[in-house]
Amino acid sequence: MSFDRDDATFLVLVNHEEQYSIWPDYKPVPGGWRAAGFSGNRQACLDHIERTWTDMRPLSLRRHMEEQAKEQAAADA
Repeated sequence: MSFDRDDATFLVLVNHEEQYSIWPDYKPVPGGWRAAGFSGNRQACLDHIERTWTDMRPLSLRRHMEEQAKEQAAADA
């Protein structure tokens, strides 16, 4: 089966960096990923990801940037 088939059922997956992907539902979820609780045809899954994954930065980068902003705010105070 191919990832571009519209008649297949896919799972939405998320990794530890809160990055999203789709995966055929008949295959085991690969290491480092977990099911995000949504499944459907390819387009439905892609639409769900578009609505859900609004910040493309990896979680570690978001946390780093938040920490730097806090440090900068403390230095400016």
